[in-house]
Formats: sequence, structure tokens, C-alpha cells
Amino acid sequence: MLKFRRFFLASGILMLASELWKQYTLTFLLGGGNYNWWYFPFQLCSIPMYVCLLLPWVRSRCVQQVLTAFLVDFGMLGGIFAFFDTSGMHYDYLPLTVHSFAWHILLIILGLAAARSDRAASSWSDYAGAAALYLTCCLAATGLNLTLDHLGTINMFYINPDYPMTQKVFSGIAAVLGDTAGIFIYIGATLSGAAVFHFLWQISVRRTEADSKPFL
Repeated sequence: MLKFRRFFLASGILMLASELWKQYTLTFLLGGGNYNWWYFPFQLCSIPMYVCLLLPWVRSRCVQQVLTAFLVDFGMLGGIFAFFDTSGMHYDYLPLTVHSFAWHILLIILGLAAARSDRAASSWSDYAGAAALYLTCCLAATGLNLTLDHLGTINMFYINPDYPMTQKVFSGIAAVLGDTAGIFIYIGATLSGAAVFHFLWQISVRRTEADSKPFL
């Protein structure tokens, strides 16, 4: 884990710098000085930035493993599945489009690096901790959505009940069952998808450990 701390910290700093550039560009170069709350950096794919900035300074082994598991399970999930629907990654300003694609590629790299750096975090208890962190972020996103709704369009984690679901598949589910049901199914699907990633990580760890055992 120690040898990857600099990588995670450097990645977090790079992501923060690029996010500040993005916010400046959207607000002043393209938005005429008007801030667009839709782009407030608190989506599922934004959380790994905060995790990377925090992870190198955490001393608790338990918390380290939870943060590592989050990068593998939820960060990589967000990075990979963003490419199944890239409509939200395209901007009228090409550098922002490049930034969006590069950001999600980096999420995948961070997930792979986290999986390699901390095999001990592949236990189900660490998944439970990462899932709790994800649900906490969902609650925080809901608070932001409801609190800042009057300032403009805001849809953190895409779970603002004041807006119809825009995610593929889930928008169709919400159209039939209602937005509230669509939101809960979306959250449940994210938890399930992260669990699949965690399971695959466990299989990889077990195979690596089996291959490393001496043949008797």
C-alpha cells in the first residue's frame, strides 16, 4: 500500500487541478460568469478524487481498506459503465470532452491500482464499508439536491426526485414505476454492480495467492 500512496496522492492532485480548470471554464469561459450547479463536483465519478486526496493521509488500516475497496468497486464501476452511455461526456468545447474521457479512464486505472496495492481490502467487510460510504454519499447528494435546487438545475448522483431519471435503462424503469422507485432501483443496481466487481477482485486475489504458493 505504501508504494502506491504517492500515485494516489498525485492522481488526486491532478484530478483536483483539472476539476478546478473545468469549473472555471464552464463558469467563466462558457457560462458568462454564471455557475451551473449541474456540474458541481459531487457525482459518483467525482468521489474517487476526494478518496485519492484523503487515502495517503489515513492511518487507520480499516479505513484504508474501505477507501481502497471504494476505488475498486464503485470507482471502477463508474469509470467503466460511463462508456456504455457517453452522451454526458460530450461538450461543445473539445477540451472538456477530452477531460471527461480522460477522467473516466483514470477511474479505471485507479481501480486497478487499488486492487493491486491492497489485496487485503478484498474481504466482504471492506465491501460493506465501501457500500456504506456510497450510501452516505447518496444521502449527501440528496441533501445537496434538495438544498440547492432553488439555485438552478442540480442532480447529484442522478437521484434528484425533482427530475426524471436520465440514466439508460433506469429512465425506462422510472417511466413505468415512477421516479422514486427508479431512484431506489438505480441505487440497488449500483450496489449490486459494485458487489460483482468485488467478487471478481476476490477471485483474482485467490488465484494470485494460489499461484504464489510453492509446489510441494
